[in-house]
Formats: sequence, C-alpha cells, structure tokens
Amino acid sequence: MASACPPNFSWVEPKKLAGLALPCVSAHYQYLLDNGIKHLVSLCETKPPLYDTCPGVTLHHIAIQDFHPPNLDQIRRFLAIVEDANSKGEGVGVHCLHGHGRTGTMLACYLVKEREISGDHAIQEIRRLRNGSIETPEQEKAVLQFYQNQ
Repeated sequence: MASACPPNFSWVEPKKLAGLALPCVSAHYQYLLDNGIKHLVSLCETKPPLYDTCPGVTLHHIAIQDFHPPNLDQIRRFLAIVEDANSKGEGVGVHCLHGHGRTGTMLACYLVKEREISGDHAIQEIRRLRNGSIETPEQEKAVLQFYQNQ
C-alpha cells in the first residue's frame, strides 16, 4: 500500500510521539506504520474514517468534544498508552480534527510528564513545535492543572 503524510504531521519526540490532523485515507495510516507508529490515539468525538484499513496500527479512542479540554482521567489514559507503546519501542500518533486544540493539549501534558517542565513551559514548547496548538483558555488550564496534580 502506498503511503502519504497525514495533514499537520510532526514529531514531538522522534520515533516516540507525533501529532497530526485527522487521517482521511488509507495511505495516511500506512505512513504512520512506515514511520514506526503502531498506535493512533483519536481524540475526535467519532472514530476516524478508514481506521481499520491498516491492521498494523491500533486505534485508541478517547472522545473529547471539539474545543474542550481533556479531563484528568483522559490525560492519564493517553499518557499510559504512550508509555506502554514506547516501552515496546512502538511510536504513537495523536490526532483531533486539525491537530491543534485537543492534540496540542495532550502533547503539552506529555511534555510536563516526560521532560518534567512546568505547564507554562510545555504550552510554549508545543506552540513552538506545532503552530496553532492549544486553542482555548480551558485547554491551557487543563495543562496547568495537570502540572499541579500529576
């Protein structure tokens, strides 16, 4: 199967964690697999189209309403998926519709945990790496609260 880079794809931690927008065609899933991503975390309210066309990629669905922040349990579930996959040498991709709000929020929480940095610093770093990330004050607050409660 041919592969094509999904929209708004970028690594946050090379070979470990990437952010992207909604994958729409089978070639997007193949691209993930070709680049070592065996787990895809979907933050959209519904599962992505054609997610079952690339059997090597496991879908994890954590439904979060658009423009809303994840709750603490959803953040912890996401981080557990990343930790488990990475412990096996498998990469993880995370997406929402455009790869900015919900995706950026989860990626910032990952940086808080993995790099042991403040919520503010994690938000700045994700916005530097992925322009347009973390779209609402509520999403910013979720990162700051995760930092305080981890």
